[in-house]
Amino acid sequence: MLLRLSELIPTAFPILSITSCVFITSCTTLPQYTTVQSQQTSQENTQITQASENILIRGGSILTMQGMTPHYVEALLVKDGRITFAGDLKQAKQRAPHNSQEIDLKHYTLLPGFIDAHSHLNSVGLQQTVANLYPEPDGDISDIPSLLNALSEWQQQNRAFVQATQGWIIGNGYDDAQLKEKRHPTADDLDKVSITQPIIILHQSGHLASVNHKALELLNIDKHTANPTGGIIRRKAGSQEPDGVLEEAAVFSAMATAFSKVPPEMMQNMAKTALNTYIKNGYTTVQEGRADAGTAELWRSFAEIGQLNIDVVVYPDLINEKAYMLKYGSSRQYQKHFRIGGVKISLDGSPQGKTAWLTKPYLIPPEGQNNNYRGYPAYPEQSTVQNAINLAYQHHWQILAHANGDAAIDQYLETIEVANQKFGQEDHRNVIIHAQTMREDQLDRAQHLGLIPSFFSLHTYYWGDWHKHETLGAERANRISPTGSALKRNLIFTEHHDAPVIPPKNMMVIDATVNRTTRTGEVLGQEQRVSPYIALKSVTDWAAYQYFEEKDKGTLEKGKLADFVVLDLDPLKVPSQQIKNIKILATYKEGQLIYQADNFKPNISVNPNATTK
Repeated sequence: MLLRLSELIPTAFPILSITSCVFITSCTTLPQYTTVQSQQTSQENTQITQASENILIRGGSILTMQGMTPHYVEALLVKDGRITFAGDLKQAKQRAPHNSQEIDLKHYTLLPGFIDAHSHLNSVGLQQTVANLYPEPDGDISDIPSLLNALSEWQQQNRAFVQATQGWIIGNGYDDAQLKEKRHPTADDLDKVSITQPIIILHQSGHLASVNHKALELLNIDKHTANPTGGIIRRKAGSQEPDGVLEEAAVFSAMATAFSKVPPEMMQNMAKTALNTYIKNGYTTVQEGRADAGTAELWRSFAEIGQLNIDVVVYPDLINEKAYMLKYGSSRQYQKHFRIGGVKISLDGSPQGKTAWLTKPYLIPPEGQNNNYRGYPAYPEQSTVQNAINLAYQHHWQILAHANGDAAIDQYLETIEVANQKFGQEDHRNVIIHAQTMREDQLDRAQHLGLIPSFFSLHTYYWGDWHKHETLGAERANRISPTGSALKRNLIFTEHHDAPVIPPKNMMVIDATVNRTTRTGEVLGQEQRVSPYIALKSVTDWAAYQYFEEKDKGTLEKGKLADFVVLDLDPLKVPSQQIKNIKILATYKEGQLIYQADNFKPNISVNPNATTK
């Protein structure tokens, strides 16, 4: 999942582009965001209340996530946004200050706030703005006719957006693996929606796109156009004529052109929509995972005017945003819920899109490729990657590297080993993002090098059948996101959803990590299953460790931030196949209620005595 834009297309506005998996904002001349008003954009979030100075929480299953086995407490005390006590209810009441606010959870379950180990925050707003082309369970597109109908309906209902983009019709989330036709829509297909307006639709992986002939014309793509470095323009069979399907770097100019005139206020509204989406899903720490300067400054500006009520950690692109990083660097400290956590580099593409870089061929290669096709690297020159990694080490920047295929993982491991030898193996906590096809020997080597794999186990549900029968074959597919192998080595790992590739629904993340059940109900790699508790560790305690924030987050214990999520059921006490159906009832950030579902009505009172009778 690799798309690079910011150094290619200068613009006065932020524009959405595809990055390691998805779109990001790009701008050379940064816009001003000081006119943004402090407001909530979702109806549910109008219920936000200010935190009481002292809070006692009781009456539910309070799972602390401390240690390697489940540990519950009866009560929590919170003061000034931090936990001051976690333990027995009687002791909590004895310690509670006069006039403490008392919250009775009414038997619901409370956990540490979810920590997003990897996604693309700003792009989630785009995903919810353009036409929804996702298949089930996140949409209802099942074939090319239903896709074309959805685009036409969106065009009619979003005339202001289309006008802002100078006529572009945009959709996101189609998946050829789930379309009845088992192929990408082509320019000929999209022309049925319009031949006078340009159309671009993005694959769910974020690594491919399809455009119509009007878009090809505007993009100056024809039979004479060469493939860009790191990308492919697919052609009609037996011809050099483009068929409308673009891969990786070939998507950049299309997205740049489509969003080059979008007003800043529209981009800001998308960003606020994205924040509220994460909050409603229980997240208290989120990631912008391969930003350019425009995206980073958008979130910084939101922070400066008090628009961030959860923590946003930004990882600018290591290669394209070197100057930005040299100017600002990274920090472990938040400024009004914003910080730059390190850098991101993307080394290959997507396994479901057949662009990830493998050491062994794909089971069934893409059309036009031979049987030895293994995908391709983002940076074929090893020196390019090594120089970038060395720069990060010189400046003590944490590195997140997108590497899906095992060849890309090899490239990352080799460059990290060289950097460790040259600069010393300190506590960098560098991360392998996705690590989909990570081999056993690579897990051993990663452990030796001090790396953290962040797995994308949701692939087992969304593309498990596709990987088994189309991309990887049974043996490799059964080892997609090898969490069981990592756990056997006592290797800390995290889990993520890579939104907007998959919407930020954390209970789906937990479910897939535990069950590894495909769309057809088959278990994909039973030996790689882990328990619900370990899956929860990967999005709380271990995710906090990945961010160097284990002293403040990830578990419910004295001294840590009062970041909570309330669930309607306990993931450890329901049949594992029901985990995905658990509902998020409330989200608290530093003791403040920032999201409350309509059906969550805890008993809230003020105890004037705060002592046990």
